[in-house]
Amino acid sequence: MRDQLGSAARTAIEQCLRVESDESVVVVTDDEREPIGEALYDAATEVTDDATVLRYPPSDQHGTEPPAPVAAAMAEADVFLAPTTKSLSHTRARGAACDAGARGATLPGITEDVFVTGLDADYAAIDAACDDVLDAVGDADEIRVTAPAGTDITFGVGDREWLADTGSVHAPGEFSNLPAGEVFLAPETATGTFVVDGTMMPHGLLEEGQTLTFEVEDGLVTRIDDDAIRADIEAAAESVGDAAYNLAELGIGTNVGVETLVGSVLLDEKAAGTVHIAIGDNAGIGGDTDAPLHLDGIVRNPTVHADGEPIDLPSA
Repeated sequence: MRDQLGSAARTAIEQCLRVESDESVVVVTDDEREPIGEALYDAATEVTDDATVLRYPPSDQHGTEPPAPVAAAMAEADVFLAPTTKSLSHTRARGAACDAGARGATLPGITEDVFVTGLDADYAAIDAACDDVLDAVGDADEIRVTAPAGTDITFGVGDREWLADTGSVHAPGEFSNLPAGEVFLAPETATGTFVVDGTMMPHGLLEEGQTLTFEVEDGLVTRIDDDAIRADIEAAAESVGDAAYNLAELGIGTNVGVETLVGSVLLDEKAAGTVHIAIGDNAGIGGDTDAPLHLDGIVRNPTVHADGEPIDLPSA
């Protein structure tokens, strides 16, 4: 496994981030993801003499801010990578680092198996699939998603911009998840019902026939039929109120190399031909809601309508 981790890490450093010999690299990890963090650090040291690895205890929730020294190091680096148990994607620290000119990738919830599998990807094909989806949805004012398990929800795009996560992070300030492959939006509003029948934390991969149902009105989740997810959101709402119930994101998977869902949100939300819908924070992806959580749920077999017209989704 060590050799496989090294190969995947070199893909991240040399292809996805395209690190140069005169650049500084900071790897941010935690106690539960140390082997991946060390593999990325080792790969970085093969390219540059200015590499650092920082480790801290895992956070309790996605979107929790890292310790202040970690945030400062991210902002000072040319390149950062963050293989962590809980996501740093939607944190102020990640946003501030990119605003300061750092480019980077977060790998939230990454496991060694997902790291090895997800980094063995055709990034040119992922890039092309992202372009195709952007062409189909980019000018639409309204997006409707339906699916056999019961999803029927409509999103108002408003002035928000669709973004693409291609895995190619080569310019200052750019940011991606790794493994990569999605086109996503922080919608201005949403109304309807979405039914998760793929993967969602804290459950992981749902069993066949198992579903999680969420009702949404005017951009806020108004009903959750799952006790565990409801408890997580209620806990966040104690500090931020309705922001915890914000309908944060609509994403379309474009990784044509992901053929089956495996129970990792990080990988499964990228699966070509799926949709994921998130609750909570979206300030880091073009929205205006700050919340200490970002919960993605994957919807299988969706139909996506752009201004009433169904679009072609990529497939593995």
